[in-house]
Parts: sequence; structure tokens; C-alpha cells
Amino acid sequence: MAMELKLSSEFASRIEYLPETGSTNTDLLAFAVSKPELWADFSVLLTDNQNAGRGRLDRQWVTQPGSALAVSVLLRPSTFGIEAFGWLPLLAGLAMKNAVSSLIEEQEVSLKWPNDVLVNGEKISGLLAEVLPNGQGVVIGAGLNLKQTKEELPIENATSLGLHGVTNFELDDVLVRYLASFRRLYEEFSDASGDADSSGLRLSVQEVSSTIGSFVKVLLPDGSDFSGKAVGLDGTGRLLVAMSDPVEIRAVAAGDIQHLRQ
Repeated sequence: MAMELKLSSEFASRIEYLPETGSTNTDLLAFAVSKPELWADFSVLLTDNQNAGRGRLDRQWVTQPGSALAVSVLLRPSTFGIEAFGWLPLLAGLAMKNAVSSLIEEQEVSLKWPNDVLVNGEKISGLLAEVLPNGQGVVIGAGLNLKQTKEELPIENATSLGLHGVTNFELDDVLVRYLASFRRLYEEFSDASGDADSSGLRLSVQEVSSTIGSFVKVLLPDGSDFSGKAVGLDGTGRLLVAMSDPVEIRAVAAGDIQHLRQ
């Protein structure tokens, strides 16, 4: 099955649509390793029928055919190395936030650290970054809820474009908004050699973050947790959380964040 992606193809070095796949991230990682000459920087793989997708912390992400977009982007940066890779999923999250904001007007669209996009506090998109085995590139996968009803969504606190009145669109119309913003932000970040401050990325992410300024509970991968106020991002994109007992600021590289009501 062929799909017209004329708008989106303007922003990708290569773009391929799969009628069905287990995981666009898994596929693109394999292609990037096995045939690097065919899959250059900013190659894109997508589907609207993913049956074995993975979210953060190896959670499954499966949707009904045609109800959600799964898109993975391969980045092979030439101006910065792995030390700046922590910013790339935040950059992609900002791009998806921009895309959703352009579709859903007059609603609060924000970023929940590290890279969930929320509409009025409900999740509409999540992202997952995976580094290539050689450490010289990264694949960033994004899932965007398109047409699900409340009953079809995998978690209670979730939403879709359709639930906000965005209907009768082609996949290309949605995808181009994400890729155009992603490409612009990535080029600015690359031009700044991976510096989040001189590129403006850190400020841009912080401005649209619903996490920063909130009291949060941090659930760490080892099963432990702590609470405090999210106060910013450090130079590598880690979340800074100010604790009162003991009094210190902790930098969080990975974990689940729960926003606490005050």
C-alpha cells in the first residue's frame, strides 16, 4: 500500500510508510545498522498500524489500525556527540507539542518531562529515544493519538485529536507539522554544536513544561522514589528537583514523574 506523503517528504532525507509493523523504532534501528548508506540523517519511518510498540520503561504501546500515528526519526548528528543526546527527546517532544498546538487551538498544550505531550493535562503523545549500538546516532520514536474514543485509549488520563474535534485529516497533514518543527529545532541545535542554551532549546522547553514549577513525585527505575519541586533542567536535559528533607537539588536522568496537587 502506497501513501502520499508529499508535504512531509520535504523535510525528510528519506521517508517510508509501512502498512503494518511491530515497532517503527525497532525497524529503523535495524535499518540504520544494516544499511547505513541508505538511511541518512533525518530518515523517517512511520505507520498507523503498529502492533508491538514500546514506550518508556519497556511498556507496550498498541493501538487499533488507523487510530494512531507511530513515527520514528533517525538522527546522525555531525556537530555534536553522545554527550548532548539527552536533549534530543526533549527537542522532539517540543516539536510534537508545536504540532499539536497548531491543530488544537485554544487548549493548554504542554510538555511533561521527559517527553509526554499533554492537552489540558491528558496525554496525547509520548516519545522514546534509543541510541544506535555504535553511539553515533539515535532513533526517536513518537506516538500520537489520532482518532481514539475515550474507551479505546490505553489509560484513563489520555486524549486524542478526535476528542478535540480534529477530524477529516490526512496523515500527511499531521505528520508534516511534526517533522517541520523537528527539522527546524534540530538544525538550530546542530548549528549550536549541541548547546541547549545558545540554540535556545533549554529556554523553549522550560517555557512549555507543565512539570517545571510543579511539585512532583519521582519514581526511579530501581523502585525508590522521592518528592520535591521541579525547578529546571540542567545542561544535559536532566530534571532538577528541589527537596526539603534533606535540603538538596537532585538531577533526574530517568524515571516516572507524577505531578502532585498542592
